[in-house]
Amino acid sequence: MPFEFISILAELHGNLSFGIAAAGAGIGIGSVGLGAALAVGRNPGAFGKVLTISLICMALAEAIAIFGLIFVFTGLDIPKG
Repeated sequence: MPFEFISILAELHGNLSFGIAAAGAGIGIGSVGLGAALAVGRNPGAFGKVLTISLICMALAEAIAIFGLIFVFTGLDIPKG
């Protein structure tokens, strides 16, 4: 019985790590989208520059979720402080 509980906790830890990474990426992408929409609303002529910068920033924010997924698949633990 205790060993089953340990395996369940191990699976939960991996899912929790990825969930936190995905939530952080989602918040980051939402923030970038909000900033881009506000910037284009204030200055519609800067649409091209804002779009380019926002796409780069969204890709960097999404990389956080990809790193979390790699940690889950490889079983690596996120270093603590």
